[in-house]
Amino acid sequence: MQNYSLFSLARNALTGHKNWQKAWRSAPLKEAYEVIIIGAGGHGLATAYYLAKEFGITNVAVLERGWLGGGNVARNTVTVRSNYLRDQSIPFYVKSVSLYEGLTKDLNFNMMHSKRTMVDVVLNYPKMRDLRRRQLTMDIYGSTYEQITVDEVRNIIPALTGGGPQSRLPIIGGMVHKDAGVNRHDAVAWGYARAADALGVEMHQQTAVTALLRAENGDIQGVETVKGTVKAKKVIVAVSGHTTSLTETAGLRLPLRTMNLTAFVSEPIKPIVDVIVNCSDLGFYFSQSDKGELVIGGAPDSGQSFRRDIKQHVFEDTVGAMLELFPSFKKLKLLRQWGGHLDIAPDASPIMDETSVSGLYVTAGWWGGYKAIPAGGLTMAHHVATNSPHPLMQAFSLNRFKNLDYILETGTTTAR
Repeated sequence: MQNYSLFSLARNALTGHKNWQKAWRSAPLKEAYEVIIIGAGGHGLATAYYLAKEFGITNVAVLERGWLGGGNVARNTVTVRSNYLRDQSIPFYVKSVSLYEGLTKDLNFNMMHSKRTMVDVVLNYPKMRDLRRRQLTMDIYGSTYEQITVDEVRNIIPALTGGGPQSRLPIIGGMVHKDAGVNRHDAVAWGYARAADALGVEMHQQTAVTALLRAENGDIQGVETVKGTVKAKKVIVAVSGHTTSLTETAGLRLPLRTMNLTAFVSEPIKPIVDVIVNCSDLGFYFSQSDKGELVIGGAPDSGQSFRRDIKQHVFEDTVGAMLELFPSFKKLKLLRQWGGHLDIAPDASPIMDETSVSGLYVTAGWWGGYKAIPAGGLTMAHHVATNSPHPLMQAFSLNRFKNLDYILETGTTTAR
């Protein structure tokens, strides 16, 4: 793998940047692999990388129906945080945030990781009590969360001019999560792909999987693709939004439903907000990108949907809510919008497990799975390689649904 550095940049500048190595190969598709990963998004690529790096399993093919990094990993608001509620969730996301902070060095690819801090703007006392409860649980696992006053909220976010004493919903305080940050979503995908390729993993774009194949004894046997049949001892489904479409081809039904989650950005403006702002009481959150755009997200569609665009009423509701606290933004123009489709479990916690089909694994149910990519990839690779769940992911098994042993997680942004 070619080393990226200031010196290599200067050296290649002398030749017009014509001698860079390709980031990853385009190898011919083989008839069989030890492991097939369906989905070249964040979780699929991270799993491939850690399988090779941590466990020496390199006979791996990552199959992607479109282009690498073109799915949900490119359709999010790049927020990284660990301010969750449940004992099972917090250590997992603390690990993921920690891995993110070292990812640039680990992958030799600039993630432009920026530790921004998240400020939760609170408008009612029940919410403040709920967040205080979350704070006390987070303290146990070393994740930072602190209560601040209204004056401190306004001092951190000078653009926050709404929500005064005479407003419909006055601000009563806030919570600060200092570990939160943002980075480049494309760099995460490309960095993992490049590093995995260097270890021997193969990337196959434009290779849609149409069905999962089972042997006569019921175990997984491989997959059927648009390029033919490919066999494997183990198959990992990492296709957020389309998990059930694939698992049902193997006769497997999972407790998931697909929902649309949209986001949009404004035109670039001068730096005005240097933290991530979240207000779940109103249903919006945003941060400002390095290019000056306000990256804005809201609540998901209420019904099941495979849409990848935005509904007008979702946009209007989110913008209307944001303008209650930031009326100065009303003159900003919308630059672009997008949507992703998420498969959500009944308890809003992920599913990371081997299924009842031996050799078939799923990583699914991610509500805001971007922040979980490093830990999700590492723990899934551990499960596949050792045939036993990693301690950080053990609670996210399918078994919890048999006895309604839910991990009810209210730590999702804008969840109401």
